[in-house]
Amino acid sequence: MSITARVALSRCLHIPSTLALAIAGLPLMNVAYAAGAVATAGAAAGASTGAVSATGASDMSKPVLVRIGHGGPISGPIAALGKDEENGVRMAVEDLNARKLQLGGRAVQWKLEAGDDAGDPGQAVALARIFCSKKVAGVVGHLQSGTTLPAAKIYNDCGIPSITPAATHAAIADAGYDDTFRVIANDTAMVEALLDYAVKHQGVKRVAIIDDRTTYGQGIVKLFEAAAAERDVQIVDKQYTSDKATQFSSVLTAIKAHKPDAIFFGGLDAQAGPLLRQMSQLAMNQVKFLGGDAQCSERLPAMADKAPSLKNVICVMSGSSLANMPGGAAWKQKYDQRFPGQYQVYSPYAYDATMVLAQAIISADSAKPEAYLPSLRQTHYEGVTGKIAFDSQGELQSPRVTLYGYASGERKELVVQGR
Repeated sequence: MSITARVALSRCLHIPSTLALAIAGLPLMNVAYAAGAVATAGAAAGASTGAVSATGASDMSKPVLVRIGHGGPISGPIAALGKDEENGVRMAVEDLNARKLQLGGRAVQWKLEAGDDAGDPGQAVALARIFCSKKVAGVVGHLQSGTTLPAAKIYNDCGIPSITPAATHAAIADAGYDDTFRVIANDTAMVEALLDYAVKHQGVKRVAIIDDRTTYGQGIVKLFEAAAAERDVQIVDKQYTSDKATQFSSVLTAIKAHKPDAIFFGGLDAQAGPLLRQMSQLAMNQVKFLGGDAQCSERLPAMADKAPSLKNVICVMSGSSLANMPGGAAWKQKYDQRFPGQYQVYSPYAYDATMVLAQAIISADSAKPEAYLPSLRQTHYEGVTGKIAFDSQGELQSPRVTLYGYASGERKELVVQGR
C-alpha cells in the first residue's frame, strides 16, 4: 500500500493536452486531428500496433483490438464494491469506443476483460496469470491491498502495467515495480493528514494506540507511530485487541490511566463501535478517537449506538466525495443511468484509471506495454476525480484525502486536502 528511478521523457516528446481533452470527452479540440497527428508521428517512429489487432493482420480497414483487464471481487462479501469498480472500467471502455479513436491510422476497438478475484490473494494471482496469457494491454485493479500486491508481481513479471483505483497500502509502491500505479491516496498520506489535523486543530499531543493485530491494523499503526515521532506527538500507551473482540473495558481502563488527548485505533468499524460505547461508559467522552478508512463508515453511528463519545471521532478516507470531485456530479448522473442502484465508492477512480491507460496508449500510438509505459509514467490527466500525475513510485503527485467527523451524529466532511 522504494523503487528504481523511472525514465523521464523529454517534454518535447510529451503529447500535448489535445489527446487528454479528447479522451476526457471535452470538445475543445478536434479529436480526429489529434489522433491522426499522433498516428503520423507513431508511423514515422516505426510504432507497431498489429500485435493487438483483432486478426493480427495489417489491413488498415480492420480495427485494432485493445483489451483492458479488470480484477476485483465480483463474488463474496464485498462483491458490491468489486462490481462497482468494474462498472467504472466498463463505462470508460464504452465511452472510449464512442469516441472512435485511432492507432496507426486504424480504428480502435476497446474491450473489457473482466475477472473475479473473490477478494482472495490466491485467486488474484491466478487471475493475473490469465490476463498475462491473454496479453491484455493493461489492468485496472485490484480492489484490496491484499490482492493487489501479489497480483502486481505477476503483472510486473509479464510486463503488463496495472493501476489500482482502490488499494491503499504503502507496500504496493514499496515493492518497487515500475509498472504499478495508483490513482488514489495511500495510507501514508491519509495518516499524515489525520495527525496534522489532530495536532493543529484539536490540540492533540498525547496519544494512546489500540492495534487490532490484523494486517491492516498493524500497517496503519506503524505509519501512525512514524508520523507521530516526526511531529513530537507522545505515544503514552499501546494496547492490543483483535478483529473479533467486543469487550474493551480492560484495554480502555489501562489507557485512561495515562490521560491521553486521543486514542488512535488501527482497526475496523465493527470494533470501533463497541469501543466508543465503552469509552462513554468509562467517562472518556473528552478523548478524541482517531482512525483510518476502515472505521470511517456511514454505519459507525449505529454500531456505536450514537454514544456521546461519537462526537469526538475524526477519521480519514482516501480521495474525495463525489461532491468535491471536479466532474463528480455529472459523472454520477451518467453512472446511475447506466448502472442504477449500483454505486458504491471506487467506480470513478476505476473510470479515471482506464482513461489514463487509454491516454498513454493513444499518446504512444501503440497498445504494446513496452511502447506506452513511458507515456503512462508521464501522465498528466484531468479526470473525474481530479488531476492525475504520477511520481517516481507510481503514486499520485498530489493525493487527495478527506477528513470526517460525527459531531452531528452522522458522518460529515471536515476538510478535503490535496484538491
